[in-house]
Amino acid sequence: MSDASDLFGLRGKPALVVGGGFGIGRASALLLARAGANVAVADLDLGRARDVAAEVESIGVKATALTADVTDRAQAETLVADAAAFHGGLEVVINMVGGSSTWGPLFDLEDDTWQTDIALNLTQHLYVSRAAARRMVDQGTGGRISVVASVSGFYGAPSHAAYGAAKAGLMDLVRTMAQEWGPHGIRINAVAPDMIATPRVKAQFDEQGVNPDTHAQADGAPLGRFGLPEEIAGPLVFLASDLAGFMTGQTLIVDGGQRAAFPHVRGTEVMS
Repeated sequence: MSDASDLFGLRGKPALVVGGGFGIGRASALLLARAGANVAVADLDLGRARDVAAEVESIGVKATALTADVTDRAQAETLVADAAAFHGGLEVVINMVGGSSTWGPLFDLEDDTWQTDIALNLTQHLYVSRAAARRMVDQGTGGRISVVASVSGFYGAPSHAAYGAAKAGLMDLVRTMAQEWGPHGIRINAVAPDMIATPRVKAQFDEQGVNPDTHAQADGAPLGRFGLPEEIAGPLVFLASDLAGFMTGQTLIVDGGQRAAFPHVRGTEVMS
């Protein structure tokens, strides 16, 4: 455990944030920087990565911008190598790449859509995490990996079945990685968010003329609002920190209390 001046144990650590160009990724890169880590910011959009890298540098740590399509194994492996080359090593990875490419019933689910969502939400995590873990083993340093899952992996996922199946698979993959790589000093954990007001989600609600928090209240969310990107970045960085030094293979549910609620009674309703 680090001393109080470096509570998170991240000062000077070489870190890679995959999907770091906006939303939860940007928030994670900035929080890592505030904890003292040096950050390679990777995004499919290099311009976004550069903007966030500049913000990171303004905090007083080192940063670089990288780009890759991590659903391609070769690009994922090159990304990890490039981040390690910039840093002179790699000890922290946060990966939030994911999303549902389309919404619709299973009867209408095309094979290409299924494969796209599995690649984006599951397979790329194998590519990135495995490449990073191999480097951590070769370095002899161990490391910390945090990934973004989803509560859709715990429930059924009507209209986004491939996404839900991939996120469920990711949480199992995290448990397997934790067992296989733990002896090398590598910890890997996941965060499963629910309703988060990312820029993309906010834009969708704006198009409909709906306030996200009003929607959350109508849906019976215990906290009565959507979460913020920073409220997912916090758990991701926590899991990569010394404060979570004995945690691996876990998935933290960060959902504003949704899974804590009795499914048939919401809010202040009381059963007679």
